[in-house]
Amino acid sequence: MFTPKRVSPACNNNDSHHRQSKISKLCSPPHAISLRQAYAPTLLPNAPSSTPKTPKTTHSMAPEKIEVFKSLEGWASQCILPLVKPVDQSWQPHDLLPDSSLPVDDFNNQVRALRERTAELPEDYLVVLVGDMITEDALPTYQTWINQLDGVGDKTGSCTSPWAVWSRAWTAEENRHGDLLKTYLYLSGRVDMLMIERTIHHLIAAGMDWKTDNNPYMGFVYTSFQERATFISHGNTARLAKENGDPVLARICGTIAADEKRHENAYQRIVEKLLEVDPSVTMLAISNMLRKNITMPAHLMHDGRDPHLFDHFSAVAQRLGVYTAADYADILEFLIQRWELEKIQGLTSEGRRAQDFVCGLSPRIRRLQERVDKRARKMEPQGVKFSWIFNKEVPLLV
Repeated sequence: MFTPKRVSPACNNNDSHHRQSKISKLCSPPHAISLRQAYAPTLLPNAPSSTPKTPKTTHSMAPEKIEVFKSLEGWASQCILPLVKPVDQSWQPHDLLPDSSLPVDDFNNQVRALRERTAELPEDYLVVLVGDMITEDALPTYQTWINQLDGVGDKTGSCTSPWAVWSRAWTAEENRHGDLLKTYLYLSGRVDMLMIERTIHHLIAAGMDWKTDNNPYMGFVYTSFQERATFISHGNTARLAKENGDPVLARICGTIAADEKRHENAYQRIVEKLLEVDPSVTMLAISNMLRKNITMPAHLMHDGRDPHLFDHFSAVAQRLGVYTAADYADILEFLIQRWELEKIQGLTSEGRRAQDFVCGLSPRIRRLQERVDKRARKMEPQGVKFSWIFNKEVPLLV
């Protein structure tokens, strides 16, 4: 497991702790590290890769390929930047939260109504909502990462290239997501904000490793996949909020999902264009990212107590249907269809092998997940205590 070195909490029953860890490995969807490791023996050997294994490098893109992105700046200005919404036409967290500028009694009435709506939200739902919020709130790491991509990063902090303008605009729009969810959860009184804040602190300090090197081909493949995953996740939390009697929270999650959908479209357009102008290298980038598996951005999540926090959060999300192993395969199939990967011609021999691997991967993922699910159903139900909800226990398996 790729995690920072952590001190495991004291445990009265080592066998119980072992069983809990074993369950997290079985029921987490593919974005959980443990299940990615389960996939590795089957998927990795057949995946062609253009990234040299030794010596390890973070700059796997050939230097001359920077010119590809330079040549696409005009296209990016015309086709990507229009997906940015002007600030005065954009929603802000204030639009969806109690208005603190109101007289005290009116503000308190709005907060009271919020608490009444959230009072019956199930605790497992709160766990997933908190996990999604923490993921959004680790935004500083994401902007740092995207600015390190060769040829498209904002090296000065105020670069005027369309790639840099997009990354700053994307960051500004994403920044609202964590602010909105965190304030809503804070006002609800249903969660332990101190432990949530500690988790965010740990996560940003830990950094990330998405295994994209400094390669923008792989970076844009990653964001194409990841933005669709967050669109699905927030869309499902919106659905569950409505089902559990909180239409305002449903609107909040749906508003965030709409942002993710627009961002997804931008990144998928970029990969679509790269497949047009540089198909073999782009196909290899898609293969490389799937060979490594798409790592969810919060995979180093830690609250200072639970050394398997991300796996446990992922398992609850899987059980509730917020983000599942089936979604992972669905996203892959969606991208294959959107980018028409099976129809791309003129590839090098290495590119064709990458094409065969990518286009044949989804059925293998589904078969592996069926085996994992079958094993999981044979295990006894177990629960995990989450510090985010005052150490209340939430089931991992049903």
